[in-house]
Amino acid sequence: MSAPTPAELLTQAEAAVTTNPAHAEALYKQILNEAAASASDELRNEESAQSLREQETALLKLGELYRDQKNAQGLAEIITSSRAFMSSTAKAKTAKLIRTLLNFFTPIPNSTPLQITTLQDNITWSKREKRIFLKHSLETRLVALQLEAGQYKQALGMIEGLLAELKRLDDKMVLTEVHLLESRVYRGIGNFAKAKAALTSARTAANSIYCPPPLQSALDLQSGILHAEDKDYTTAYSYFFEAFENMSAQGEEGALGALKYMLLCKVMLNLPEDVTSLLTIKLAVKYAQLREVESMRAIALAHQARNLADFERVLREYKDELSSDPTIRSHLAALYDTLLEQNLLRIVEPYSVVEIAYVAEQVGQGRQSVEAKLSQMILDKVLHGVLDQGRGCLILFDEPEADVRLFSYLFPFFSRPFPSFLLIG
Repeated sequence: MSAPTPAELLTQAEAAVTTNPAHAEALYKQILNEAAASASDELRNEESAQSLREQETALLKLGELYRDQKNAQGLAEIITSSRAFMSSTAKAKTAKLIRTLLNFFTPIPNSTPLQITTLQDNITWSKREKRIFLKHSLETRLVALQLEAGQYKQALGMIEGLLAELKRLDDKMVLTEVHLLESRVYRGIGNFAKAKAALTSARTAANSIYCPPPLQSALDLQSGILHAEDKDYTTAYSYFFEAFENMSAQGEEGALGALKYMLLCKVMLNLPEDVTSLLTIKLAVKYAQLREVESMRAIALAHQARNLADFERVLREYKDELSSDPTIRSHLAALYDTLLEQNLLRIVEPYSVVEIAYVAEQVGQGRQSVEAKLSQMILDKVLHGVLDQGRGCLILFDEPEADVRLFSYLFPFFSRPFPSFLLIG
């Protein structure tokens, strides 16, 4: 009895995927092992072309099986072991296969460290095989993963070498992506000046080519984030809206994030009442009932009521939704600080002397944190007064009026011509 052909093995494996995944895995590996054994065959006929297609199908099906099983280690191993087969395919097809297999890591939880290792291994292989464009693609992906993992130093080192090569090759598309990643890395380490410069370089490169909608949306999103860091929430909102429209049209997952940023801008602009109306527009309706959007609506309601206790409750109740994004987390921290400041001013306004313990009780905060905040407000000249540590009181003063008499005395002197002996040169 003759051995089953790769096509027959594929059929058997596909039938066994749901009922017996281990058997399906063994069949896919058998097809790939036969491919490795015949990789040195120099024949290039219709039969061998069909065999390559079957081996490619087996490789992708095995990758899908590992993805569904959340088997990151198995996925990494087949990417490495299939290089003999990939060496017999065209460079463009090899790049597509590796990118597809790497995409299977995305739904596997806690796979980022292994994915970084796999990428580094494949970058070394692509250098050895002189597959320059594949190397650039993998290095760009590695930078994105290092950014996600908070490895900013390693990411900047990779970006520096990558930009030098891309500028020499004049590859505007990848150059745009790398400059955008550079901007995000610098924003992650808090260097906003360099983040803006990198974003400007990304836009300059993008203007000279056709920029795909997903990349344009990413540029708009980063522009909005940097404008929000400058407290220019009106401009930031317009960029977020552009990104949201494009992402919604393309069905991208990032659309929800852009919508959350739009709602955040409305809250930061002291327009919390606009949040409800914003969620009634056609593109936003399908997201209105999601927990992420509910969290922003709850923040808007608490801010509208100027209720610090409600604000804290919302932060606790929606901790995962509000704390996972560093942009939302940082702006909500500033908003909480502003809300606390407003509540403190409202409480102490009727008094000339007030106990700190009473103020802390009214705002529902610890005495030490309230005392530290009052001290900061006095130093920032938001509040005019002094803290009496001995009595545990805050003593308030009337707001001092500007004394214009000194200026009126000095103005005639400065309005006269300077004596010639005081003039230099």
